[in-house]
Formats: sequence, structure tokens, C-alpha cells
Amino acid sequence: MKSIKNLGAHPTSLPLVADDILEFHSARLLLLLKICGERGQLKGLTKMAKLDFFVRYPQFFEMAARFLGTEIAQDSQTIIVESKMVRYHYGPWDQRYYHVLAYLKAKNLIKVTKEGTAINLSLTDLGSESAIKLEKNTSFASIVSQMIQVNNILGNKKGTELKNLVYEIFDEEVAKLSMGEVITQ
Repeated sequence: MKSIKNLGAHPTSLPLVADDILEFHSARLLLLLKICGERGQLKGLTKMAKLDFFVRYPQFFEMAARFLGTEIAQDSQTIIVESKMVRYHYGPWDQRYYHVLAYLKAKNLIKVTKEGTAINLSLTDLGSESAIKLEKNTSFASIVSQMIQVNNILGNKKGTELKNLVYEIFDEEVAKLSMGEVITQ
């Protein structure tokens, strides 16, 4: 993963993919904490990862909402998966999470605390200010809209409930994949 600040040596002839940019993932997680967190806090990495999964895979979210008896208005711009996840121990996961979370913590944008075995994430004052700016930026309108819908339907569930929901609904698409295999739609 590259930081946008270190791309001066990147050949201009090669495409630059958002998925490769540290700041892209950092911005998404800041928004996730602000929009889907309770007062800017998410309890547990499992909850963070599963909410992020439903943000990043809008078609799976639409299926989960239907499974739960809710119809959603799907934004046609959010159909593509910009950044894929892999099947890991507790379902969908992004192996870059630890790198991105360390970056956010080092920049004083999030606070990481441990409660028993759970790792909790919360926005700092600077992180909250940054998330508010990102939320107002029209470049993030589509992902913000998706996060609001995800939060409205799934935000009150615990991480384990979300993991179980993923495994129940997406047996072929997620549960039966080998560890580390990319989740596709």
C-alpha cells in the first residue's frame, strides 16, 4: 500500500488505483467510525470489518437487507466493489486493516483501546473534525449514502451477530471460500 505523499516516483504511465492508496482506506474507516459508530466509536474489529464489508459490497448489503425484511434504495453508483476483501477467520476481512489503523492512530485520528479481548476504535477530536470534512466532500457522497443505509439497518448489531448473518446468507460467496480467498460478487 502506498501513501499519496510518496507517489512522486510512481511512473505516470502506470494507472493509480484507489485500492492501493493508504489515504483512501483511511478516509473510508474514518467515515465508518463517524457514521456507523456510536458517538464515533465501534466496539470490536469484527463489527468494523463486517460493517465495512456491507459498505464495500453493496449488492451483498441489499441481499442482507432483504433477508432482514427491509428493502433499500440502491444508488447505481455504489454497485461496483472498489476494494475487495478476503475470507478470513471470522468472515470478510481486509489484510490492510492493521496497517491503516496504525496509520490513523499515528496521525492522532483514532484512539485504540482494549476491553477484555475486544479492540475498540474511537475518533479523536481531530479524527471527528476530519470525518466531518470528508462527509461534506462530494467525492464521498456515494459511500456516505451507503454507510447511512448500512448503519440504519445493521448498525445496532454486535460484531458476532453480523458475522453470523454473513455466514448464514452468504454460504457459497463467503463461508465456503478458502482462507485468504478474495470475495467476489
